[in-house]
Amino acid sequence: MNLSPVWPVVLALVYFSRAAGATAEGAAPAGFVALFNGRDLAGWWGVGTEDPRKYLELPADELDRKRAASRADIQKHWRVEHGELVNDGAGLYLTTDRFYGDFELRLEYRTVAGADSGVYLRGCPQVQIWDTTEAGGKWKHGADKGSGGLWNNSPGTPGKDPLRRADRPFGEWNQLRIILCGARTWVWLNDALVVDGAILENYFNRRQPIPARGPIQLQTHGGEIRWRNLFLREIGAAEANQRLRGTDPDGFAPLFNGRDFTGWRGATDDYEIVDGALRCRAGRGGTLFTDAQFTNFIVRLEFQLPPAGNNGLALRYSGRGDPAYDGLCELQVLDNEHPKYAKLDPRQYHGSVYGMIPAHRGYLRPTGEWNYQEVTVRGSRIAVEVNGTPILDGDVATVTTFMNNQAHPGKDRPHGHFGFAGHNDPVAFRNVSLQTLP
Repeated sequence: MNLSPVWPVVLALVYFSRAAGATAEGAAPAGFVALFNGRDLAGWWGVGTEDPRKYLELPADELDRKRAASRADIQKHWRVEHGELVNDGAGLYLTTDRFYGDFELRLEYRTVAGADSGVYLRGCPQVQIWDTTEAGGKWKHGADKGSGGLWNNSPGTPGKDPLRRADRPFGEWNQLRIILCGARTWVWLNDALVVDGAILENYFNRRQPIPARGPIQLQTHGGEIRWRNLFLREIGAAEANQRLRGTDPDGFAPLFNGRDFTGWRGATDDYEIVDGALRCRAGRGGTLFTDAQFTNFIVRLEFQLPPAGNNGLALRYSGRGDPAYDGLCELQVLDNEHPKYAKLDPRQYHGSVYGMIPAHRGYLRPTGEWNYQEVTVRGSRIAVEVNGTPILDGDVATVTTFMNNQAHPGKDRPHGHFGFAGHNDPVAFRNVSLQTLP
């Protein structure tokens, strides 16, 4: 088509704005905040590769001293040029003063041959950035596959290697978009999806999930790297739950229709349906369970806890008796942080296989918000993920020590009903779906 003389100028301006982005203070995209003001290192301190739990647990005054002590190092190795953060390839990693939970992070970087870098999420390594050429000498470590992967994950796990190579040539700016919900991670490099919802492992202790909150770190070593247009948007519960659930793939079927108790039996008088959710009536209890029975399965659901709320998921329930003992197990649903439960056995907190296997704590949303949970049952092994973070992976067949020395005769049941074990509190459940496994 024919273009008037003004069009080349307009197109050039559009291209420049897309390629360069905005570096002025306050020029973050709608819904985002700028992590870097374009002028100095305000809002940042320095940390190396260090377990973030060590400093996240420090008293405020000790953390302030640690931050202050790091600033001489970052002033030595970091500078600001033309609205860009520049590192000389050495020193501590630039670390945000603020800590974040679920978020979307956008940034641009430009590096040089031989450099090795990355972005630490909640203080944990890392979304990998490196020299992907053969001359860089790191093909033996996977650099030939490209940047953007969760390189510190265990070999062979999802996300360790990027899905495709999307790096631009040296001298050009690369764009990263990262979404973190719980430990579930999505990464786009130059608009190409390179990590699709993989779990970011805890490099410092693989038996423990990454922290629920932590800083963003810009890791640098081996050569100069420049950063600009660092913008972050915190993600709320509703958006996180929707992303974690995604679209249920083929094989998942709803267990609850949101209208009535079709397909359910047991304590139907002790539950009510409110705004499309199943809710235990206050002061009532009993086990509500499915007509159908299941062997191996994945169940997805959302739950809402009132203060001090207590309920449970009945797995392979026999249909009578106490699901914690007469079924495979009761998987605890509990407001962990309420003072009422300050002195429980670790095997009684949320996500635990009640009385048998403890779950990791600290990953529930505040009471009143909806939480997202997935539970996988394969044979005698049970895995639990809450709000995107794995909090339990255990085998009841190996349990030999029980809370209060009380036996669980149902733990070897090969099949049974799925249900909810009410304990007098108005705990609610919605969007319940299940996929059977071989």
